[in-house]
Amino acid sequence: MNKMNTARVNAQAKLNLTLDVLGTEEGYHLLDSLVCTVDLADRIVAKKRKDGLVSVTMHGMGSESIPPEENNAQKAGEAFVAAFGTCGADITVYKNIPVGAGLGGSSADAAGTLKAMAKLYGIEDANALKAMADSLGSDTGYLLTGGFARIRGRGEQVEPLGEPPALNLLLLVPEEGVSTAECYKKSDGYSKSRPHTERALECLRAGNAEWAAKLFYNDLYPAARELNPEVERALAALRSLSPWGASMTGSGSGVFAVFETAELCLWAKSRYRGKCRAYLLKTCKLKERGRSLYSLE
Repeated sequence: MNKMNTARVNAQAKLNLTLDVLGTEEGYHLLDSLVCTVDLADRIVAKKRKDGLVSVTMHGMGSESIPPEENNAQKAGEAFVAAFGTCGADITVYKNIPVGAGLGGSSADAAGTLKAMAKLYGIEDANALKAMADSLGSDTGYLLTGGFARIRGRGEQVEPLGEPPALNLLLLVPEEGVSTAECYKKSDGYSKSRPHTERALECLRAGNAEWAAKLFYNDLYPAARELNPEVERALAALRSLSPWGASMTGSGSGVFAVFETAELCLWAKSRYRGKCRAYLLKTCKLKERGRSLYSLE
């Protein structure tokens, strides 16, 4: 019997290094994307309840105003209880990941909630948790484990790629976010570029992060910059600082640049004079704990 009463997990943000939109199927967009988790995370604390209810309290990044029926952490907790027949939990999410920035914050919170509740109640059925996560959002299944991966299809096909490239990243997040649904819808009106994911991965496998960074591209960018012109201005600001490469993550509004060294990355942050929030980031290594779902705590 699991005697744990409180579980704490980190819910890492992700970056889409590349994002190719390959078409649609049954109303869903089909993707091919290189993704990696970074050292920016929400903190999730879950405490057991004696009944079957799930309550979620949000703190930070304006998340307090998210209605429960739209909160992915709430949906994840309720799905967990329904699937495994456990008691519920009081869940507190301390937000550090900006909302509406393409960093997978809501999916990370859903995945983190599933991991926290699995710890609380001793659930180790990874396949059932992955299926549950996939039903909650396209990035959620991937973010159960995170790391460096290639995701395809609707995001449910996850191919782990081993150790991530050691990238020095500067992230800019405009004040206003971009609606994921609106961005995907508007992107249908744009022609897509030649796919970048396979070529970027070949460069990374060859140990050439500089050339890979030049191939980092996001097919959703034209739609995102139309919805929020600050995205284009932020990306132009990054490119003016002479990085190896720069692109947008997810459906925006966050944009990032890759620099040769941590010192150059810090210099670039000091030179930036715009209104966006600026973050220095590094890719996260996946800690080995067997087949544990809790490898990114």
